Amino acid sequence: MTSASQLLTEPTPEWLNAHAQSLLQFARAARHPLGFALLDAEGEPEPGHLELYVTCRMTYSYVLGEQLGFAGSAELVEHGLTALDTVFRDEEYGGWFEAIDEFGVVDSTKNAYPHAFVILAASAAAIAGYELGKKILDDALHLFEERFWDEGVGQARESWNREFTSSERYRGMNSNMHVVEAFLAAFDATGDAVWRDRALGISQHMVAQARRDNWRIIEHFDEEWRPLLEYNADDKANPFRPYGSTIGHWFEWARLLENLAGAIGADAPAWLHEAAVALFDAGVEQGWNVDGHPGFVYTVDWEGQPVVRLRMHWVVAEAAGAAATLFHVTGDERYVDWYRQWWAYAQEFVIDESAGSWWHELTPDNQFSDTVWPGKPDIYHALQATQFAQVPVTPGLAKSLVQR
Repeated sequence: MTSASQLLTEPTPEWLNAHAQSLLQFARAARHPLGFALLDAEGEPEPGHLELYVTCRMTYSYVLGEQLGFAGSAELVEHGLTALDTVFRDEEYGGWFEAIDEFGVVDSTKNAYPHAFVILAASAAAIAGYELGKKILDDALHLFEERFWDEGVGQARESWNREFTSSERYRGMNSNMHVVEAFLAAFDATGDAVWRDRALGISQHMVAQARRDNWRIIEHFDEEWRPLLEYNADDKANPFRPYGSTIGHWFEWARLLENLAGAIGADAPAWLHEAAVALFDAGVEQGWNVDGHPGFVYTVDWEGQPVVRLRMHWVVAEAAGAAATLFHVTGDERYVDWYRQWWAYAQEFVIDESAGSWWHELTPDNQFSDTVWPGKPDIYHALQATQFAQVPVTPGLAKSLVQR
């Protein structure tokens, strides 16, 4: 009988691992005295401030890089962890600053989205044996539980001011999706089932809503978790809070739901897998090649029609990851077909063989664009995509690579 690993051979593991090495090499230039800078299209550091989420995602990437044998990864992990423990940390009020530069704090807002990436990076580092990673993880989990976690609804609040005295009324599914990712990593790092169980609660909320709305995930809510369907109607291509439903998140959720089911084991509720399949199928039907050109549209409206037709690199990366994960779970060869097709698309249009890394944004006809995501800020999505076919569904990527 043919195994899942034998069927997922295009692109080959050798090519994927070599590509991972090239991504890690490209991203080395992001090292900045204070953390990690965003990179431009040529791989040069962007001048100006540093973003918390980028420093976290780059630190996480080099934890993976160390397991993949990329030379110099350990120093880059230590550098990222030190930045999180010093210049990004708010020693007075707790938590981590949104953005800093050489002169100090640029944005003191405390947002759930980058704080979830603090947990992800610290969890991966802790799994890999970094004592500073364990310290940051303990602090981040305590802070998240105290400030962001809303036990009454089983979801994360979106953001606070620096002093944690005023909370934004908006609630977001994007940040909660990354909280699920972070909590699963924390479960891998600590063994504490509370993080896995909270990830299940968030997921149950999302699935119940998406099921009612033809599997189009509502991203924006008010503080009572009432949908805001017209949110950002005047800023449809917003990089973090776009109008409508975001196709890439359907695939990202599909993978995370299967990761969660794997973490729960034999007692995992059946709806996790059912929802993962439904979200995957909806993403294919409503997102892929729907406007006469290859690629995924960025967003759709509440009738499933394309709104923002730009092609974002992270969407095809997450789609390939979801296809690999669902094939590992089901053995259904249709996921192999999609996996190969999406990697072929990435190789033809998205991977920049000249300057390196992936174009982060393309026009609807797959030409370079930088209206929403200028440059090539980080390698988080692309790097993970090289590994999902090569690791089991559970534990998470960092722990799977450490144990391999």
